[in-house]
Amino acid sequence: MNRLRRALPDNFTLAILGIVVLALLLPCGGEPGRWISLSSEIAIALLFFLQGARLSRAAVVAGILHWRLHLAIFAATFVMFPLLGLALRPLSGTLLSEPLYLGVLFLCTLPSAVQASVVFTSLAGGNVAAALCSASLSSVIGMVLTPLLVGLLLQAHGEASLHGMGSIAWHILAPFVAGQVLQCLLEEWLQRHDRLVRLVDRASVLLMVYSALSAATLSGVWSRLPASGFLGVAVVDAVLLGVMLTATAVIAHCLELPRQDEIALVFCGSKKSLVSGIPMANALFAGATAGVIVLPLMIFHQLQLMACATLARRYAIGGEARALTVAETTSA
Repeated sequence: MNRLRRALPDNFTLAILGIVVLALLLPCGGEPGRWISLSSEIAIALLFFLQGARLSRAAVVAGILHWRLHLAIFAATFVMFPLLGLALRPLSGTLLSEPLYLGVLFLCTLPSAVQASVVFTSLAGGNVAAALCSASLSSVIGMVLTPLLVGLLLQAHGEASLHGMGSIAWHILAPFVAGQVLQCLLEEWLQRHDRLVRLVDRASVLLMVYSALSAATLSGVWSRLPASGFLGVAVVDAVLLGVMLTATAVIAHCLELPRQDEIALVFCGSKKSLVSGIPMANALFAGATAGVIVLPLMIFHQLQLMACATLARRYAIGGEARALTVAETTSA
């Protein structure tokens, strides 16, 4: 019975699936859509404020100085992913149309998703400080490196907007620093309201999913892709995600990283940022082309959220089991 329960989707995964269906059937636009977008931004800022308040300064410094983990995450994001994209070239014109393959290649050049990486690292019991540092640095570096990789791999030229850098500073780093400053005042309150903090983690992910999918549905982007093309992109994205989740876990074992660092590497190294990808696509490609280019990214975004929700739960269960075993051994 316990094995069957673990095989079934958890409530968080089911909630994400429900949000996906809701955004496809009842997208929110106009004034309500702006409120949804604003609520998402507030939830994300609150999330990182609470992360900063929960993390000890010693843990933050250790995360910043954890150069082996950072290098592994950057290698996965900006080296392994683009190489995998190039390896998929034979699929262009067969399983994928040429524009959709270009979209997959563009996806492979993007930086890591900061919010999702940190949220799932936190849910799984990983090294949140290191995940925040790596994912944030990835996004900042990606503002420069992604357009260079796009120019190299797609033979396209353009200049990405620097708005993403300001967004990272305003919505993520500033709340995190504020939380660190007020940590001594909030520590006891956070310990008493741990369930509320976890609820904020999950609510931020659900808001991101609904906001992004609502915008895509209202723009009519899904009608541009036939069922066969949609299925082909979904299969390729699923393979990409599966390969990177496996590869990052193997790299963590080869480097003999502690379990918390392995979790950070798996979740940061396998993510791609929808928030950074859409403005970059608009800057690098013509309007009509950009709509098709971002489709693989949007599908990958949903797949990574659903897959990582399940994986984070498994990591958390494994961590609780290990802690219980250690406690029983110590007491014995």
